[in-house]
Amino acid sequence: MTWRDGQCIVMDDRTFVLPVLPMAGDVCAAALERKTMTTVAAPGISSTAAALRRLYFARFAFALVWAAVTFAVADDLSPLAVTLLVIYPLVDVAAAIVDARASRATGSPALLYVNVAVSLLAAVGLAFAGASGVPATLRVWGAWAVVAGLVQLAVGLTRRKMGGQWPMIISGGLSVLAGGSFVAAASAADPALTNAIGYAIPGAVFFLIAALRLGRATKGN
Repeated sequence: MTWRDGQCIVMDDRTFVLPVLPMAGDVCAAALERKTMTTVAAPGISSTAAALRRLYFARFAFALVWAAVTFAVADDLSPLAVTLLVIYPLVDVAAAIVDARASRATGSPALLYVNVAVSLLAAVGLAFAGASGVPATLRVWGAWAVVAGLVQLAVGLTRRKMGGQWPMIISGGLSVLAGGSFVAAASAADPALTNAIGYAIPGAVFFLIAALRLGRATKGN
């Protein structure tokens, strides 16, 4: 905001030239406050988008490696297979904590901490379910996929203005559907873990798409 020849000129995408009237000072102050808030908010969104982009790339790579390794040992519910199943929600816990720290400037991280609690419970549940067999493991895995998917969907909706979140919204919705199918599959005559493991692959693809789309947010803001 500048004064020139008794006029208030505010540069904020447009130039406002206001004559000096009794309310001109208040109008100029409000315009300056709005400009300041915009200037402060944009770097916050940009830095959050950059952090999320790095996180999404990391999650994409981890999910692919995890799926490849877990498929190789998924013929039976061995201790190694159970350990790998437990690791997946624990990585989700770590990712949610990183996400929460990175996004404090752009909104409340409450939903992400809900995700931390849910994924911790899932990890513990999978450790115990592994001793009971494949059906119990599928039920725990499916229940976690449903709840985690709902949280991911809600987080994505709250971040729509940031950009790059539609892949996360779609992924959350698909996770809910997939989780329900895992729970149903647990009642099959010969339940298998392969479909549950395959759940990680579309998730990885959506993380990659979201990371690529977030590149626009880091530049645009």
